Amino acid sequence: MSEIDILSFGETMAMFVAEQTGDLASVNAFHKRIAGADSNVAIGLSRLGFNVAWLSRVGADSLGRFVIDTLEKEGLDCRHVDIDTAHPTGFQFKSRTDDGGDPVVEYFRRGSAASHLSAHSIVPGLLNARHLHATGIPPALSETARQMTFELMSRMRDGGRSVSFDPNLRPSLWASEQLMITEINRLAALAHWVLPGLSEGRLLTGFVEPADIAAFYLDQGAEAVVIKLGAHGAYYRTHLDCGFVAGVPVRTVVDTVGAGDGFAVGVISALLENHSIVDAVQRANWIGSRAVQSRGDMEGLPTRTEMLAEFETAIASRLAPTLERVPL
Repeated sequence: MSEIDILSFGETMAMFVAEQTGDLASVNAFHKRIAGADSNVAIGLSRLGFNVAWLSRVGADSLGRFVIDTLEKEGLDCRHVDIDTAHPTGFQFKSRTDDGGDPVVEYFRRGSAASHLSAHSIVPGLLNARHLHATGIPPALSETARQMTFELMSRMRDGGRSVSFDPNLRPSLWASEQLMITEINRLAALAHWVLPGLSEGRLLTGFVEPADIAAFYLDQGAEAVVIKLGAHGAYYRTHLDCGFVAGVPVRTVVDTVGAGDGFAVGVISALLENHSIVDAVQRANWIGSRAVQSRGDMEGLPTRTEMLAEFETAIASRLAPTLERVPL
């Protein structure tokens, strides 16, 4: 197996995106794409030149073949995506919005192939990856997928690899809110870099202020916490530094889905390239702003060439004055 920069895992679904606005029941035309927060991040990192291995399951059906073909075209190593002959590939329908609002999404994933991920899916060679990115979605799919998430994060951290974690809360997939909070926080304690949204952090920790939310996760073992503040940018905190980095102004918001995934791509890629936490958050804000200006979950994620051409200009003209460090 060639050297792996990043290992990511989870469920990639087929997605049918409405081509007209209005209630999904009245829409007659849809465009087929893929969807999945975990694979969005994997695709974004692959576009930036990282060698990314993808661990998942799909059904032995046309949607499963479509998912794998699409991921491979994005450069992901899909050799460890299992084909499940007993369970189908999950899919979803997504409404179209032209006003910048959140689209309606209907999921058809219960009992999907990916929900049958388990620790048996872990191939030892994958643990040689330099970095693991995980989210709170796979552990919400099933008990076996949760066990796999814990094992992957534990073994990677114990093996001296870096681990990032985005809670990506999906309350409807959990038996109870309290179970979700308990298990997500247990997983976050295994990560070096924790990337919650502000509302997620408030629910998970009981704290209101970003500084207190971040301190909660630093006390649990994180080395850096970056809290997404939407259009306002982000707050970061390490054991040595903290501050706010303002968001990148966006003229027109087209589709908000995938903005957090783009943000994660920015943080992870920059930190793996040994940039400072401030530089990482600036990159994350820029990629997130780019994501909301494109229709689709991952269509706005930049290539390395695009980032080099556009990001430095954005830093020079808009982002440099927007850093606010605050005392610890």
